[in-house]
Amino acid sequence: MNSLPSNQLELRAAEERRKLQHTMVELKSTVRETLDVKRAAREYVKPASAVVAVLGLVVGYAFAGMFTKH
Repeated sequence: MNSLPSNQLELRAAEERRKLQHTMVELKSTVRETLDVKRAAREYVKPASAVVAVLGLVVGYAFAGMFTKH
């Protein structure tokens, strides 16, 4: 079987549980930050506004073109 004493194995298991707990806390924090809508909206408000403005101009130009004679 295993040559390590049972108390050594218990200590290793406890350390692995602490590592796993720490990893899960980090993962939850990362997911929470990634899915933060308010932060993403603040970060990308200018590029999103530019895209919406360009799309509005293109759609407006196309719509106006339907009613004008060339």
